[in-house]
Formats: sequence, structure tokens, C-alpha cells
Amino acid sequence: MLPSKASTAPTRMLLALLAAAALLPVAARGQEAAPPMPEDPRAPRYREVERGFFTGFEVGYLSLFKTPVADPAKFPFAKTDGKAEGGRAGGLLVGTTLGYDLSRRLAVALYALGGNARASLNYGAFSVLSAGGDIRLALFGSSDTYGVERLYFYVHGRAGLLITRPEGLLGTNDVYVAGGPGLEYFTHLRHFSVGLAADVAYLTKAKAAGLTVTPTVRYTF
Repeated sequence: MLPSKASTAPTRMLLALLAAAALLPVAARGQEAAPPMPEDPRAPRYREVERGFFTGFEVGYLSLFKTPVADPAKFPFAKTDGKAEGGRAGGLLVGTTLGYDLSRRLAVALYALGGNARASLNYGAFSVLSAGGDIRLALFGSSDTYGVERLYFYVHGRAGLLITRPEGLLGTNDVYVAGGPGLEYFTHLRHFSVGLAADVAYLTKAKAAGLTVTPTVRYTF
């Protein structure tokens, strides 16, 4: 007796489902083995951190531990405790830099800075203006979660000519030397970095030492 059409229909459906189930892994492997799409060579590519020519801006605080009088005859009343000096002085310092990254760790720049400071009441206030060269070396860097070095610890030094006014108070022309450690963070806005520097400063003719603390902002072209 031959099976009826009604009894063979479920069997055919079951066989079709089994065949489909057997073919699914083959189809999946075929999709996984498909080669990736080639990159378009015309698509723009950007570096996470820009290097090259840069300009920077810094603003902070200058403190001198002593302020000797260069010309006591011109400023006879600029004395503290009977000495021809104004004692400790402090004030605002503003500067700018223009430089170039020789590598991701080494950079050279020209700097210009100016500021005003005030010592004792008898000594009064004075201004400083300096320009010269700066060199910076990053000792080590820290990477973010994507493996991009963004935070650097560096040391730098700078030296240049310094002019002080009024003439004869702290001096007239001097040599400014400064240097110290700093931190710099390269932001996800790849042209910009921010930082903080703390320097020991020295005026060679006035023999006056001091400290500067300056937050910094840098733009790399």
C-alpha cells in the first residue's frame, strides 16, 4: 500500500528543514571569509597629535626673592631695613613662544615675556621684558586607552636678554636664565595642548633669584 500524499508532506517538510540547518554553518563561514573592503587611498588621514611648527601662550606668577637697587644715588629712598633693596617682589608674567618640534620628545623655540612686579612700599614697582631661546626635552610620556601618548613630563631651559624699568632700580640690562620641570597634555583637539611649568629664574647682573609658575597653551600648525 503506497503512502498517501497527506502522510508524505510532513516528511518532506522535515527533510527541507534539516537541509537548511545543515547549510547555515556553511553560509556563515562563507560570510566570515569574505575579504575586507580595501581602504580608499584618497581618504584623508589625520595624526592624533600634531607635531611641527607651534606657537604658545603662557601667563603666570613671577616671584623674586630679593630686589637690590642698582643705582642707590638715583633711588636713595628705595631701602628696606636700611639696605638698598626692596626685599621680596612678585607680580604677573605673560609670555609667548614660537618654535618647532624636532621630534616628539625634543623642541626648540624663541620666547618673549614681560611682566610687572612690586616689592616694598619704598622700593615700588618695576617692569621686566625678556626675549631669547628655549629648549625642552620630554623625559617620558603616558598613553591613553587607545595607545596614543598625550601626557608628557618634561624639563626645559631658557636664556635671553632682559630689560628692566625704571632704569637704575633693579637694573637696566640684564641676562635672564630660567629652567625647570613641566607637564604637557595633548588634547583630543589634535592641534592644542595645555600644560603647567614651574621654573627657577635668575638675573645674572642683579644676582636675584626667583620662581615662576606658568600655565601654558600651545597650538601646533
